[in-house]
Amino acid sequence: MDLETGNYQNLVKKESWRTVLTLAYQSLGVVYGDLSISPLYVYKSTFAEDIEHSETNEEIFGVLSFVFWTLTLIPLLKYVFIVLKADDNGEGGTFALYSLLCRHARVNSLPSCQLEDEDLSTYKKDIISPAPSTFGARLKSTLEKHRVLQRILLVLSLIGACMVIGDGILTPALSVFSAVSGVELAMSREHHKYIEVPVACIILIALFALQHYGTHRVGFLFAPVVITWLLCISVIGLYNILHWNPHIYQALSPYYMYKFLKKTQRGGWMSLGGILLCITGSEAMFADLGHFSQLSIKIAFTTIVYPSLILAYMGQAAYLSRHHYIENDYRIGFYVSVPEKLRWPVLVIAVLAAVVGSQAIITGTFSIIKQCSALGCFPRVKILHTSSKIHGQIYIPEINWILMLLCLAVTIGFRDTKRMGNASGLAVITVMLVTTCLMSIVIVLCWHRSVLMAVGFVLFFGTIEALYFSASLIKFLEGAWVPIALAFVFMIVMCIWHYGTLKKYEYDVQNKVSVDWLLGLGPSLGIVRVRGIGLIHTELVSGIPAIFSHFVATLPAFHQVLIFLCVKSVPIPHVKHEERFLVGHVGPKEYHVYRCIVRYGYRDAHKDDLQFENDLVCRIAEYIRTGRGGLSEENEDSTKQCEGMMVVGTPSTHLDGIKMCVEEGANPEDAGTSELREIETLSPPVIKTRKRVRFVIPESPKIDRDAHKELRELMEAREAGVAYILGHTYVRAKQGSNLVKKIVINFGYDFLRRNCRAPTYALNSVPHASTLEVGMVYHI
Repeated sequence: MDLETGNYQNLVKKESWRTVLTLAYQSLGVVYGDLSISPLYVYKSTFAEDIEHSETNEEIFGVLSFVFWTLTLIPLLKYVFIVLKADDNGEGGTFALYSLLCRHARVNSLPSCQLEDEDLSTYKKDIISPAPSTFGARLKSTLEKHRVLQRILLVLSLIGACMVIGDGILTPALSVFSAVSGVELAMSREHHKYIEVPVACIILIALFALQHYGTHRVGFLFAPVVITWLLCISVIGLYNILHWNPHIYQALSPYYMYKFLKKTQRGGWMSLGGILLCITGSEAMFADLGHFSQLSIKIAFTTIVYPSLILAYMGQAAYLSRHHYIENDYRIGFYVSVPEKLRWPVLVIAVLAAVVGSQAIITGTFSIIKQCSALGCFPRVKILHTSSKIHGQIYIPEINWILMLLCLAVTIGFRDTKRMGNASGLAVITVMLVTTCLMSIVIVLCWHRSVLMAVGFVLFFGTIEALYFSASLIKFLEGAWVPIALAFVFMIVMCIWHYGTLKKYEYDVQNKVSVDWLLGLGPSLGIVRVRGIGLIHTELVSGIPAIFSHFVATLPAFHQVLIFLCVKSVPIPHVKHEERFLVGHVGPKEYHVYRCIVRYGYRDAHKDDLQFENDLVCRIAEYIRTGRGGLSEENEDSTKQCEGMMVVGTPSTHLDGIKMCVEEGANPEDAGTSELREIETLSPPVIKTRKRVRFVIPESPKIDRDAHKELRELMEAREAGVAYILGHTYVRAKQGSNLVKKIVINFGYDFLRRNCRAPTYALNSVPHASTLEVGMVYHI
């Protein structure tokens, strides 16, 4: 299977049911860990203080009815049967919906977007323009014309992303703390409160400390742990139903919801914030869609997860219906309904399940931050891929430790599940509301359905979620302020970074050097051309960056081959390997100046090794070979002309293309016409090495003399080595700017730029001796 891209949507159609069931089994450990552990804290949070104790079962039946219908309408109906279909080439999540809308309406927050990007096969897939007379066509036109609406769409997506990050802080704290709360049954009430917090903190520290090993190292344990946990709560739930109240099924009637709200009134409405926690983790079904398939996620939820959760909640309600007169039962929650002999084994399983659920949300947080960074909405961070097979398993060191510190702060600061639940519930329901709003636009703009269907979707699910949202928001001072504060901080960071990035790119575009200026320098560029390749990193996709003219004016010599390299992201999850590189000439061919644009999707793994250098040179050589005199028949499918530039795939997609051989330590006598100067290292002892580069050119088609000469020039330059010229910019607000802009640019954006990773994510392995930075001040 294509594990590298993680897109199983098309593969499942061709694979057997065995593949589908295998994916369904694996999804239990990755997708449903968070949702499965919700029985630990739902009843405890619901009956915390908002509902007065009563000698009747109306409150318990009402809560069970709310839990049942909430699980049925939101995860089952909304996500499984509707939202999962709104995938972006097999990917899901808030940003998948946003990128889908961007492509259908030609709305893009990335400044480096090009018309050539629309020629990507996955960009065009499933995009059908709506009929001119439809509401979808009018909506498309309105979005394309009004930048205010585009910004609102972006801000809405960023709010959802910020709340996902907040959930990545709150869910591990709530899950682990709820799991270890079972020790209170085995210890005296005077001492258990001093044990829970330290034990929870130790587990959380261990959880975050093990993140750098990657999910794949212990991933084989995830699904068995969740299955064991689901089986455990199902059996216990069934036992409680049969033993305590076989008629508890009557509480599933929606009539009990009405009776519950009528009797409890304001207290019952406020308790909805605790009931809401039963759907914590539902968004993961959509967010993790790229790792599995729609069918596998549906099978796992409908056949295992959903029945197990319903049995678990019914079992707890059956027990409480016979013990509602015991005041402490409402505070203890889940573990009191477990038979006494099974409490310690269940406690161990619960802790393991909580760790699995927390692991899933932490990995999801890493993924959403990677997507935000790829779309220019988050400062660049170091992204480590912990699995060579599954692209979604990543580790971000800086974010990991920030999450750990904030998670420990929440655990130590709150020290009870009630306030943690209030905070987590608000984060969860906000993400769901964002998904509902974006889905309503997708229904009209992408699915070309009637506006009535979109309005019905918003009214039905939006009303339910708005009710829960209001119940969570009313508890602002009781913990719900935490996700709002976290989202506000992350939102400020994202907006400052996005604004600064746009302004910096606009400055680059306004101050770029024209090709006429290059032509005026002549073939020698007005200076001495030394041997080797000069690789100039730029964010521009067209024109010559101002940093190049600054460099030429400062230094008296330049390399015989110049390459303007732009590594950019496009608003699609994955770019096919055969469409990765976009190569073209800058100026006349005899100048030996090239532009290479390397395109990645927001979920693609960026190349970060020295092999990237050879791949780049090979793609330029392939462009020289096939870029003149038409295309050869054997390359028509993988190479395509594109308005002066040519799409050239990776070496793995050009098996019959040019290959490059690099021989280390070659003798000078063997170098022939490609003999190189010696390369000396700067560190003692001085070691002199030689290397020889050769292009292996296919016999067909024959290339002309000019192309052969240009290839030899490139080969000789590659033998001499590659120098990386990087621009180091200092951004300042220009004179006359208002105070807010000065604060945002001079302090906010400048601070983020100085403390984030360098933009050369494909060149991180370059030796410092081969790197040259050129500084400039941008007044934006």
